Amino acid sequence: MLKGSMMIEASAREGGWRSGQVASLRRRSAAGTAKPFLALLLAVAFGVSGCQTRESPRVGAPVGFVGLTMGTSYSVKVARLPTGLTQSELRDEVNRRLERLNALMSTFRDDSEVSRFNASASTDWFSVSRETAVVVSEAQRISQLTHGAFDVTVEPLVKLWHFGPDDGEFRVPTEEQIRSAQQRVGFENLEVRLNPPALRKKRSGLTIDLSAIAKGYAVDQVAEYLESAGVSGYLVEIGGETRTRGTKADGQPWRVGIEQPDATRIAVLRVIELRDGAVATSGDYRNFFVHAGKRYSHEIDPRTGRPIEFRLALVSVVHRSCMTADALATAIMVMGPDEGYNFAIDEGLAVLMVERTSAGLRVKTTPKFQQLFGPES
Repeated sequence: MLKGSMMIEASAREGGWRSGQVASLRRRSAAGTAKPFLALLLAVAFGVSGCQTRESPRVGAPVGFVGLTMGTSYSVKVARLPTGLTQSELRDEVNRRLERLNALMSTFRDDSEVSRFNASASTDWFSVSRETAVVVSEAQRISQLTHGAFDVTVEPLVKLWHFGPDDGEFRVPTEEQIRSAQQRVGFENLEVRLNPPALRKKRSGLTIDLSAIAKGYAVDQVAEYLESAGVSGYLVEIGGETRTRGTKADGQPWRVGIEQPDATRIAVLRVIELRDGAVATSGDYRNFFVHAGKRYSHEIDPRTGRPIEFRLALVSVVHRSCMTADALATAIMVMGPDEGYNFAIDEGLAVLMVERTSAGLRVKTTPKFQQLFGPES
């Protein structure tokens, strides 16, 4: 349930686009690691660096900065710098908040809150931060809504298929290994409470992986900080998950592009004008294995214990909450083109899907998506 897709911010004036995510979180992705290149591309596009600018922007001026977090890149654009706040102060506070969330939820850090919970064999309540409890609570809600297509307890399967932190050399697991890992998977074996915030395992071997929802939550947290600081127009993006409010400095809407699912190049598929909302994308085209001539997606179906085998290449979900959009994009990707599309319609979701066919890519959008952004292009 790791993410492998990309969002891009489109430039209306230039007709180009600006990359918004590294190609993959993993060392052995289809396209390789692209953090330095894409971080530089963001810096050039925004006319700033992730560390400093030559001049301090004046109050009321548009600002932007980029950086690295959660194994990927992030970017922030602010239409107008609010009174009493410098760009450096804004950037430092964003970095502080992102570092806190990474320290809480990363499975790549042994000392993170999630890693410590995973290492615990206790079935008693395990105290966590409110942030972690909020994310797990929403994850559990989406798990119930999707009947287990989304499940943060999938980590044993992620590791088994070598898509986790200790990926190792790829090999196809045996049926016995899959069944054994599945015995330690199941959102119904995880409990969460918000007051006081804590998690509890019903089975001692249960572990969680928040990578398919945490970046969306981090986007929401940065957005909420900007609003509390008096920013009325912004675009926040982490690893492709994006949220906007208001307009750009020139009064034009924020234009966000959905990348074409192609592992060999970066190209825009569809540009949307995103107003006061969020969009998250899940895809299988930048993070996969080819073993013995067969392609294995990084998207694991918790219900079967195996990588998905649909021809679905990409799912984008528009929602008021980036955290919710993040989780739903993964869930619909796991469900596949038919079950996922029907689910999206039943729930009234704004969803764009791209499916591979013998005739090429097929784009399908829900009525809610068409209502917001027009018919398919």
